Amino acid sequence: MDQRASHTDDNLLELIVRAKPGLRKSDSRVADIVLDRPAEAVNMTLANLAEAAGVSEPTVIRFCTAIGCKGYRDMRAWLARSLAFARTTSHTAISSEDDLATIITKVFDYNLSNLNWAQGRLKAEHVEAAVKLLSDARRIEFFGVGASGIVALDAQQKFPLFGCPCGAPTDAHQMFMTADMLGAGDVAVAISNTGNTREVREALMVARARGASTIALTGHETSMLEHCDVVLMVETLENTDLYTPTVSRLSHLVVIDILATAVSLRRDGAHHERLRQMKATLARLRSGRID
Repeated sequence: MDQRASHTDDNLLELIVRAKPGLRKSDSRVADIVLDRPAEAVNMTLANLAEAAGVSEPTVIRFCTAIGCKGYRDMRAWLARSLAFARTTSHTAISSEDDLATIITKVFDYNLSNLNWAQGRLKAEHVEAAVKLLSDARRIEFFGVGASGIVALDAQQKFPLFGCPCGAPTDAHQMFMTADMLGAGDVAVAISNTGNTREVREALMVARARGASTIALTGHETSMLEHCDVVLMVETLENTDLYTPTVSRLSHLVVIDILATAVSLRRDGAHHERLRQMKATLARLRSGRID
């Protein structure tokens, strides 16, 4: 069993629960201690955990390898990260046997915990730099595919309210053509949680080559960041469990709201009055009034 592909994102406690049926009996005893006393296990030495489980130290190492860790130290670090996320598997893992009330609670708890995690790691100085670029931009283009494309479209709806032409092409060819037409004074915002979306990365490279400023909204450090003037690292604890919802999209939407709010606050009173009037007109349109 190899869980290392999801090592940076998964809750270790959830992985242990899923792995338990396939573990040896002695390894399972180690799993029981970690699951029952995770906060203690983080601070246990190898000898302490072996003694608590009633097994040998090599058995503990074998357990660590079986759940996808590189060793005991790696297991403790991953466990600490999962605890920092403040959810044990019983609180976050969604089962097909859960009733609707439980699913509602778990999805809300999972998303709220993730937002707290992301907030604590988002660097304010990077947000400030992004707000400066967006406030001064003559044109903004948001690039994203899939779930990130939804975030790009959300941003494209907000930023025109500040008097700046915006776009959010989701077709690969349109992305390339749009990026190729950008220049000095324009801003390209690449949205990709993995940082590996080829279409987004290439659009960003082209935009920067044409003289546009570039911003990345991502959750991972990849080569894409080499082409960015500002990086907004929005780390999320994405869970690969079958029923768990995607949380990176929600975190990115919140950051877009932060950027939009900060840019709006930089505008003058006349802009705010015009925005107020526009919203009042929209309210009348929604109610069917056209006066």
